[in-house]
Amino acid sequence: PRKNEFYSYEPPSENPSPETESVCLQLKSGAHLCRVCGCLGPKTCSRCHQAHYCSKEHQTLDWRLGHKQACTQDHLDHTVPDHNFLFPEFEIVIETEEEIVPEVVEKEEDFEITGSMGKESEELDSMAKHESREDNIFQKFKAQIALEPEQILRYGRGTEPIWISGENIPQEEDIPNCPCGAKRIFEFQVMPQLLNHLKADRLGKSVDWGILAVFTCAENCSLGTGYTEEFVWKQDVTDTP
Repeated sequence: PRKNEFYSYEPPSENPSPETESVCLQLKSGAHLCRVCGCLGPKTCSRCHQAHYCSKEHQTLDWRLGHKQACTQDHLDHTVPDHNFLFPEFEIVIETEEEIVPEVVEKEEDFEITGSMGKESEELDSMAKHESREDNIFQKFKAQIALEPEQILRYGRGTEPIWISGENIPQEEDIPNCPCGAKRIFEFQVMPQLLNHLKADRLGKSVDWGILAVFTCAENCSLGTGYTEEFVWKQDVTDTP
């Protein structure tokens, strides 16, 4: 709801002052946010008790980059500079995908292995069919996202995710039930294209994923007034045992 304990009732201005190049991470009401990254900030500076942080690491970083001088001020300026590792911000545009008739996926070919006989031949045949199945799944993924190459999220509650690989696909027993006891069902997936928009590789050791599939309570339960932790299944582009 608009009136809640986490976010301000009034949204921030859509036309910020051009003179302000830095970011204000402090909400007028609601939860305290980390001065460095904007995530939930349960920790506070032990000296001024005005600066909030998500972790000791971000508190140490902010101390070295300016808070040391500002800490003794009566009123802390909640506007902080970009620390050069924050992800860029974008507006997410929501559109309904047109229903298309899927192309006929070629059936797996029967590979004929010549030469070796016996167990080695069976292993080669199994490997060839596995590679063919993998290629079909990946081709289906590429054909689907080719309609909207810039998409970063796909929403489809109760449907099936579009997997990027045939490996590491969860079974029903792999998805834990909600704390309320109900099953969790697929709701949306985060696409790998988001990594390009976030320029995650500029951080050196980058985060990476093929698909992030989010499963939520099938009963839409309400466990209190706060947020409920849901389940995410991470599938990489190429999973290894």
